[in-house]
Amino acid sequence: MAVTFRMWQLHVREVEERAEVAERTKDEAARRRAMEERLRIARELHDVLSHSLATISLQSGAGLRLFRSRPDQAEAALRGIRQVSNDALAQARSALARIREPLEPAGAGAGLDDLDALLASVRAAGMAVTASVSVGDELLPAAVGPVAYRVVQESLTNVMRHAGPDAGATVRVARDGDAILVEIADTGGDAAPAAAQPGHGLVGMRERVLGAGGTFAAGPGPDGGFRVTARLPLEGARP
Repeated sequence: MAVTFRMWQLHVREVEERAEVAERTKDEAARRRAMEERLRIARELHDVLSHSLATISLQSGAGLRLFRSRPDQAEAALRGIRQVSNDALAQARSALARIREPLEPAGAGAGLDDLDALLASVRAAGMAVTASVSVGDELLPAAVGPVAYRVVQESLTNVMRHAGPDAGATVRVARDGDAILVEIADTGGDAAPAAAQPGHGLVGMRERVLGAGGTFAAGPGPDGGFRVTARLPLEGARP
């Protein structure tokens, strides 16, 4: 009888321990999901606000230089600032509205079809950009376009912020076998310190690319300036 009671006690304890482990696992999973969501929102807001503020900074500088000698061009700069700021507000509201939603779908956000508008806004801010986009007519997986767009956006933002007022950039997005290759190079000065101590932009780009199963590299280019390269696989990505 005593042996049976002891076995029953051990069984009850085992059940309780299993329940405790299951509860801890559930709590840890919930905390992990919450952390992933916060990181997603932080990346989204960083991408939107960093690019918009860098563009506004360039255009406002141009407006200050031109408002006496060329008031028409200064007015155009102010109109550009208004457009960029309105777009940034709309995108920030959209990002914040998704806080209550589950994790962002893989295909959510701007994609390769939006690159022309992005490049136009950067050029309007006064930076020379040469771009080549050739990915073919085949439908790309949903996860690829938004990641490629964010890599281009954040790279150009970094050029505007760090490469100097006379810097330009070259953007290339191309099919490379079973992947999409994204390369951005600028003509700025020595960018080694930025490479040694990556900021939130580089970290966010790397996280996005690795999360899509790709590879990412960033550092000084062979001819000076700074180069960002991302390779996003097509096979295995969500269609």
